[in-house]
Order: sequence, then C-alpha cells, then structure tokens
Amino acid sequence: MKSATIGTFWFARFTAAATLFVATATPAMAERTFKEITVSGTGFPFASVVMTLSGPPSMDIVEGPPDEGEYRTHMMYSENGDAMMEKPRARELGIPFDGTPGPFNAITDVAGVEVGHTTLIEGQGDIVVGEGPVRTGVTAILPRGRTYDPVFAGWYSLNGNGEMTGTTWVEESGFLEGPVMITNTHSVGVVRDAVVDWQHTYSLYDPIVADIFWALPVVAETYDGGLNDINGFHVTREHAFSALDGATSGTIEEGGVGGGTGMVCHGFKGGIGTASRQLTNEEGGYTVGALVQANYGNRQLLTIAGIPVGRNVEGYERIFKLETREPPGTGSIIVVIATDAPLLPHQLKRLARRVPLGIARMGGIGSNGSGDIFVAFSTANPGAANRFEISDLKMLPNDAITPLLLATVEAVEEAIANALIAGETMVGINGNTVFGLPHDQVRAILREHNRLIE
Repeated sequence: MKSATIGTFWFARFTAAATLFVATATPAMAERTFKEITVSGTGFPFASVVMTLSGPPSMDIVEGPPDEGEYRTHMMYSENGDAMMEKPRARELGIPFDGTPGPFNAITDVAGVEVGHTTLIEGQGDIVVGEGPVRTGVTAILPRGRTYDPVFAGWYSLNGNGEMTGTTWVEESGFLEGPVMITNTHSVGVVRDAVVDWQHTYSLYDPIVADIFWALPVVAETYDGGLNDINGFHVTREHAFSALDGATSGTIEEGGVGGGTGMVCHGFKGGIGTASRQLTNEEGGYTVGALVQANYGNRQLLTIAGIPVGRNVEGYERIFKLETREPPGTGSIIVVIATDAPLLPHQLKRLARRVPLGIARMGGIGSNGSGDIFVAFSTANPGAANRFEISDLKMLPNDAITPLLLATVEAVEEAIANALIAGETMVGINGNTVFGLPHDQVRAILREHNRLIE
C-alpha cells in the first residue's frame, strides 16, 4: 500500500469516490475510517479538515479546531492505496539551498540505508499519566538494511544535555554494529532493549562462540513532554520492532512522525527532516545524507536562507496551558549522517563535528538545555568488521574530504528546514498547541528579501 503525508492545505475542496482510511502506528486504529484532521497554513489561526462519509466522501477546510473524534493523524490512503495528498518540502516552496541533492533528497540516497517510523497519536484533553494524550514514536535508521555488517562510524556532542547510548563503544571500536534509533527521552531504555531482542531474533550478529551474543545499541532521544504523556511510557518493544521491520529505502516521511511526533523546533512544530548532497564526479561522486530529529531552538533566532524568519512571523505563538520555567531555546537535536565515501572512524568524526555549522545556519546555538548529539557512518568498506581476518580497506585522502564536510553542512541545514516545513499544527496534553510554520508567511518574508525562488 502506498502512502502520503497530508501537508498544508490552502483554501480548497477535495472529493473522492473511494473510501478513505486513517493509517496510524497503532494496530487498533489502522483501518478506522477517519473523521477529522487538523491542518495548518490555511490562513486561519487554527483549521480543520472535516471528512463527510455520507455518500461519496468529501473534505472541507473549516475554521476552528475539530469538535470531537480523532482530530489529528499524519497519513491518508485511498482504498486502492493511491496517495491522496503530499506535503511540500522546503525547495518546493521556493526556499533556496546550495548544493545538489540526490534523487530523494534524503538520507536514503546513500545506497543501502533504510528508515522506518512508528507514530503514536491517541487521545486528547487533560493529561492522565499512563493513558495520554499520546504524541510520540520511534524512528529507525538501518545503515545496511536488515543485514549484519557493521559500518565505520564516529560521533560528536555539541552540548551534552541529552543521550545517545552505545557511543562509548562506537568511539572505542570505530564501528556502528546495528541500527540507530531515535525516540523520546523516557523511552530510551525500552527501545534499547527492543533492539537487542530484534538483533537476536533475526540473528543480526556475529557470535563469538556458538550463540554467545551481546549488543550495545545506539539509541538517541529528544524530549516531547510538552505535547506527550511522556511519563506514561507508551512506547513499547512492539513499536520499536515495527519501526525496524517497516524500514525502507526511498522517500521518507517528515515532520511529526516517528520519534519526531511530539517535537518542537524554534517554537514551531518540528520533528523528522532529511536531505542529501551529491558530489560531482571530480569530487568523487559520493553522496552524503542527513536525518534530523529537530526539537531545539529559539523562535527569535530561526533563520532560513540567511533571513531572520522567526522574528518576522506574525502570530502562531505556541499555547501551553501551564506555566513553564523552561528558558527560550531549550530542547535538543539528534542528527544522523550517512555517506558512501570510504571514510575511516576518525574522518567520520570530522563529518559529525561539522553538523553544528548546519544547525547554526538555521539559528541554533547549542544552548545549555539542549542535547545536540550526532553520529556519522560510512557504508563503504563492507566486511571490514571481520573478527578473524585482516581487512584491506579503502580510505579517502584527507586532502579530498572538504567537499564532504561542506555537503554535511548543507544537508543538515536543509534537513532541519524540511522538518519545519513538514511540521503540522499539533494539540497535545492539556490542550497545549504548537503551530506549524506558516508557509505563506515564510514565502512572503523571503520574497521581501529577494531570497525566494519563484
């Protein structure tokens, strides 16, 4: 079944003869005919898409929040599996970026890399710990798909108010031996344990003797407790397995999906974003891809295409019902970098250390409350982790690495922009509301500064 994420709606009407179904990450909801979907960017402070199921289904934009029922989800299907709507991405809005992207402009442009999401969206109203509302999930990045062939890797932390498990062994061994998982802060443990179980279940390991097996999974987090019942521990082993088993190459869903479901970026709805860069043949023809879980940043510092967009957007201030002592800019960003260039661990750490330059282009500063943690891996040198034989390796000369460093900066910048552009207004616990970045205002601001491609 094909899928598409519902994006920003303008003043428009949609009708179709096919039955429409909601798809969410919870099996109980997977085939429920949907009623309403909250959207942003219509020109209203808050808007809904209302589905009528009497006769041929129709969909209308109306002012104001939905009255009842499942009021927000992120995917829609027709009965025959055809995509009904697609979100625009930053480039499609006319936002200019340097560099040449790959075919998907995603981390999956690096051959072999697969990405999967499990998205949990249930309930509304006041928080009841253990019951909801739930706005969270899990994202899985598999360097070589569902095979065991460790990749060279390096990691870096700009500001350590966060967690990425397994990095001490990445640092010591130079290898990433399994997937990279991203979830919410209080679900790191269950996701880590699930990865161990998943690798053992599918024999994705190289035993030392017989079936002696150990793993130190890499699991990262950002905090979604402003919208999600984070202390309800809603992410389970099954959700992690679902993200891993559902990982695919090609197009990646962005915005409020997977681990990014309840995340906020520069005061607007954030989440998952991805982008890639393709080097010229003279530079080696290599690909660099980035995937971010963006949950950081001060609205006043948000910069797009070099223009101070955040301070010039009118309205769309987030609504939190309870007072917060959280200083502006508190949050985190996790970044995963992939490349097919033959880089060794110390060179991959150099790529990871360039990630902050891409974040800075968007207005990030690595604030005290931010967990800014990055990992980079290379899919080159397959078989390098052989336990018993000497491996012949390829290594890119350091004098040829600069284009990859630049590609990393550019891909990270665009990935964050894509996360923001894909972000849709979300109502979470206690009616807390974070608005999607208004596309029309972004375009108007860039146009005013002659920075819009039209």
